[in-house]
Amino acid sequence: RSVSSRASQRLQWSSEQNLPSSVGLESQSASQILLLQKLSLLKLTALMDKFSPSSKQGWSWNVPKSPRKTKEIGVKGRVFGVPLLVCVQQTGEPLPPCILRALVYLRTKCLDQVGLFRKSGVKSRIQYLREMVESDPDGVSFEGQSAFDVADMVKQYFRDLPEPIFSSKLCETFLHIYTYFPKDQQMVASQAAILLLPDENREALRLMLFFLRDVVSCVEENQMTPTNIAVCLAPSLFHLNTLKRDTNAARSGHMKYSLCRPDQRDLSENLAATQGLASMISKAQRLFQLPEFWPDRSLAAPGSTEDSHREDLRGPAAQSSQDEGREEQIRLQLSTQQLLKEVREQGPVWENHLGPEHVDLSYRKMRDSCPLWMWRGSVEVNAPQHALLQRLLREHHLWEERLHQAAVIQTLSKDMEVYWYLLRGRGHSLGSQPLQEHLLLRTWQSDPSSGPLFLSSVSTEHPDVQVQGIRSHIHSSLYLLEPTGAIKTRLTHVCRTDTRGRSQEWHSRVSGHLLAASLLSIRDSFSSDYRETNI
Repeated sequence: RSVSSRASQRLQWSSEQNLPSSVGLESQSASQILLLQKLSLLKLTALMDKFSPSSKQGWSWNVPKSPRKTKEIGVKGRVFGVPLLVCVQQTGEPLPPCILRALVYLRTKCLDQVGLFRKSGVKSRIQYLREMVESDPDGVSFEGQSAFDVADMVKQYFRDLPEPIFSSKLCETFLHIYTYFPKDQQMVASQAAILLLPDENREALRLMLFFLRDVVSCVEENQMTPTNIAVCLAPSLFHLNTLKRDTNAARSGHMKYSLCRPDQRDLSENLAATQGLASMISKAQRLFQLPEFWPDRSLAAPGSTEDSHREDLRGPAAQSSQDEGREEQIRLQLSTQQLLKEVREQGPVWENHLGPEHVDLSYRKMRDSCPLWMWRGSVEVNAPQHALLQRLLREHHLWEERLHQAAVIQTLSKDMEVYWYLLRGRGHSLGSQPLQEHLLLRTWQSDPSSGPLFLSSVSTEHPDVQVQGIRSHIHSSLYLLEPTGAIKTRLTHVCRTDTRGRSQEWHSRVSGHLLAASLLSIRDSFSSDYRETNI
């Protein structure tokens, strides 16, 4: 019991280090992420040319480009072997919820186990865990399971990913950084490479590195130093065996005469992967802060790029916060009227997008400084429009399972208010996922005689609300409610949101799926409330 208590105290200290001492990547807008990626590409190219002997062969990485249309990725399993992108599209989480649950179990119950991730589990029990996860990923529980079985299952999950968490394009680059680069250049090179990772890989890597840092913080109990744990996990995270198979053909001539001795390149790759992972675990917090080549870190605070145009629109005539508030309310009303026109538009303005069954999904590209698309989704809900509007306004907890806190900050009129809420992801208890915060000015229409019912929102500021998480920026959001029967309503949601810390490519591939999932959650919250009867 005393050992477990000491591990818990060290874990608490380690978690406190997650509080950012400087601005991190997770708070940057999509525009800032794009600029950071361009700077990272320049920085990494210069460093590779200077230090890597293979730079003359060229590299395949670049700044991710926004796809014109996203393609559906075919997968066989439900968890193992499923690409990280598909996981984010389906759940909104960087890793499958069942894998997050396994990590939470290890973090809260097993950090004092000697040799965690080093000692092997029992093969038959690991296979049983895999089968449980695949058959019931939402309901599986790891309580009472062997820590070593669960840890081995986690290793197998990363080993079975279609490509390594460091991505196929950048995996060799990371190995070169920790093979050829001077130690004083490894941090900045790693930061640049991390910024060039696909967003889903970067978020999964951040979560794992913070988790592993918690494991090594209990080294006195579990005897797992950063190097020890890197030796155990590097092959799974870097897919070293896969890299070896991919290069076997080119090296077969050399191996023929090696007399079964380990290939020197294999030894170098394993050493680089181990040293690199150990270093990244030890410096996890710093890796995901703004790199030193960012020209002016003071410009990187939230609200400094496309958000600032809201400040510019207020103009010099805004002499007080009340004047600013009134102008903001007028702008919301004007933008709402514009959205009500656009939401019903058909034709080439909106491009159809593949979405889940029963949801019509489309998007349109906007012509302004913000690179994000506008998304539109619609679904039929078995509920009268007044009940649906009430659910959107006052029953948020019934359809948003991640809702952590919510409150009306200020009532401005009978149909306008300032609303605040926090979303808590499943990985938050691992200490690496900050809360997602929304502070909205919203207005609605509840009288059908005055026109269609709607709820319209935009991000705002309020002096009484201190930032408690990563504050998302909602450029525009409109729920339109149209009756299609006595107790049926067509619900359409138009939204353009910057969730921070993600590139435009991520938003293009993921935001539509998340909007569709939210609409289905709203629809399903009425599943037993109203039944249509035949008379």
